Amino acid sequence: MTALLDWLTSLFILAVGTGVLAVIVLFVIDRLQTSDAIRRNYPVIGRMRYLLSDLGEFLRQYFYAMDREEMPFNRAQRDWVYDAAKGKSTNVAFGSTRNLEPVGTPIFVNGPWPTLERDAVPARPMAIGEGAADTPFVAGSFYNASGMSFGSISPPATRALSHGAAKARCWLNTGEGGLSPYHLEGGCDLVFQIGTAKYGVRDEDGNLSDDKLRAIAAHDAVRMFELKLAQGAKPGKGGILPASKVNAEIAEIRGIPEGEASISPNRHPEIASNGELLDMIERIRTVTGKPTGFKTVIGAYGWIEELFEEINRRGQRSAPDFITVDSGDGGTGAAPMPLIDNVGLTIREALPMLVDLRDRAGLRDRIRIIASGKLVTPSEVAWALCAGADFTTSARGFMFSLGCIQAMKCNENTCPTGITTMDKSLQKGLDPVTKTDRVARFVEAMREEVGIIAHSVGVAGPRQMSREHVRLVCADGRSRPLAELYPAVGVQPG
Repeated sequence: MTALLDWLTSLFILAVGTGVLAVIVLFVIDRLQTSDAIRRNYPVIGRMRYLLSDLGEFLRQYFYAMDREEMPFNRAQRDWVYDAAKGKSTNVAFGSTRNLEPVGTPIFVNGPWPTLERDAVPARPMAIGEGAADTPFVAGSFYNASGMSFGSISPPATRALSHGAAKARCWLNTGEGGLSPYHLEGGCDLVFQIGTAKYGVRDEDGNLSDDKLRAIAAHDAVRMFELKLAQGAKPGKGGILPASKVNAEIAEIRGIPEGEASISPNRHPEIASNGELLDMIERIRTVTGKPTGFKTVIGAYGWIEELFEEINRRGQRSAPDFITVDSGDGGTGAAPMPLIDNVGLTIREALPMLVDLRDRAGLRDRIRIIASGKLVTPSEVAWALCAGADFTTSARGFMFSLGCIQAMKCNENTCPTGITTMDKSLQKGLDPVTKTDRVARFVEAMREEVGIIAHSVGVAGPRQMSREHVRLVCADGRSRPLAELYPAVGVQPG
């Protein structure tokens, strides 16, 4: 026993001595360095600032922030997705925790005689590309998965999304990172996105390759092509994939060097006018035979009016088969803060504007409009349908269904849930089989509860809602019909 006590005492003295020596070394380093004023003035202790700053994000999320306070998504929004994805009840008790007074809050106008369940009808499929594409796409779901690039999203996450989308009968947008085997694995409908770097369809010089377009289109699962002009979180800036994520597999799929950061141009170099945009859309549609549209963020909008005028001059067949409008508060794996915070109109303003410009140009039956951007709960999706969207998409809603905890580490390859990391040790935590079911349940719950809102306002199905069925809270504290704030052109699609 005495020998054990002597050994423990020696070990304790050694540990204390090592600790004291470490403090002395850090003290000297902090005093001598000149890059950090806090550490220079408060050696050793000043280092605690960084630890506490990192812990602050965790503490706010789990202990201090109220259910409706967090950004970009609050706990109430995330919990709805989690419960829906897990097949749990999404009912809540006691009363709403949402403040209904802020300007812009949507309030749906319930009718005196809600639609009975026996009279309810699901949203009917809608065709995209009729009269222009050789193979139009008849899309069955009004809610679908937005672009999430392979590389930004891990293999098991992509696999779960593919199988889950197939099970839910919705489409999955590939994002700009090319077509991976994991996208094809589940057999879901795919929208192939062409970003400014043309990943997956580029030649050796980075130009669009018709041969590679044909190879992608040869997959029956690829239903449409989306030319990405801009993304909500970074309009005017291309994709950013850190070098740490560019492994051999990603490099092969994208057609880029392994181990080098993948930075896309901030726009398509060969598209600098409406005419060139329409020419590119026609080229892709002709080569692939599939419906082709573009994704953008509304900021300046005069060019959209001019685009529709150019379409009518050329003939309606020249039109894009769809336009995806992203919100200025959209998400991404990595982007400069000024673009995330302050560039691009939000979906609340941009969507009604785009719908009205299209309808005034007489292109309502020709161009489908897809709304994207923070549409993760039924009320947000229902609002978009009321405003005139034909379809809605979300990326982060699907990420939450996979188990995303909003750790805000997407750009660091350290995602704790295995969703946005290429680190295989972290990917092990994501079971594609379990997450497949969660993705499917999330989509099914979304469609069901948007339907509940539709029945409450007195119509038989989601796409029968119009601007008359929702009001927005205005600056004077009163709500006004969306139809009054944004008078629709003609009759809304049913």
